[in-house]
Amino acid sequence: MDSRQHEIEERLTFLQRHVEQQDRVILELSREVAKLSDRLVRMEAKVTQTNEAADSSPPADERPPHW
Repeated sequence: MDSRQHEIEERLTFLQRHVEQQDRVILELSREVAKLSDRLVRMEAKVTQTNEAADSSPPADERPPHW
């Protein structure tokens, strides 16, 4: 009985450490996802601004009116 109890305690300790490690990894990944989401929002805004600026200028292959 004592060895079984010891084995169960070892497993419990292992699982507690494992859960703590997973919590740390999940927190780190969550922070990384937040950073990447913010970066994506900024990049989308930049692309939108670039597209709007390109739409206002004449196309590069359009012939000038005096031709």
